[in-house]
Amino acid sequence: GDILKTMSGLTVEIKNTDAEGRLILADALTFAKRYNPAAIIDVATLTGACVVALGDYLAGMLGTDETLKKQLSASSDATGEMVWELPLWHEYDELIKSDVADIKNTGGRAGGTITAALFLKNFVEDCPWVHLDIAGPALLAKDKPYTPKGASGIGVRLLTRFLMDRSQVSHVAHP
Repeated sequence: GDILKTMSGLTVEIKNTDAEGRLILADALTFAKRYNPAAIIDVATLTGACVVALGDYLAGMLGTDETLKKQLSASSDATGEMVWELPLWHEYDELIKSDVADIKNTGGRAGGTITAALFLKNFVEDCPWVHLDIAGPALLAKDKPYTPKGASGIGVRLLTRFLMDRSQVSHVAHP
């Protein structure tokens, strides 16, 4: 029931104290905007709802820029760090509307990954943005050929490949 004022000036009604990570991420996104980035990509173990929707092997991808999402999907295909796009449909905005603040920190159980990303969208404004919810693949229950059981480091290969492709760096084959 508390109301917080974020770095951006938006007020947030706290409906669930377990959704605290998105509050910190909201201020981080606001801070990043100060530098006028060409794009923002955030990576977080944001929602258990993403694990329910996509399981342990896929990261949820939500964002505002089609080109950026396509580039990340291509990097995903190339690295095996798989992402699956979920929609940011405006019909879900209603779930995070608040009667006493600008927005609520959660929209409830239904569509939890979508409403969490819609919450974050309020803090990137018109900057090209993609959110990767890595809650499922962040911890592996068993070994994969290239990743041992436990913390997977998901996103490292994906973002490295994305940045290399985006900067047009040629890939050197190693023996």
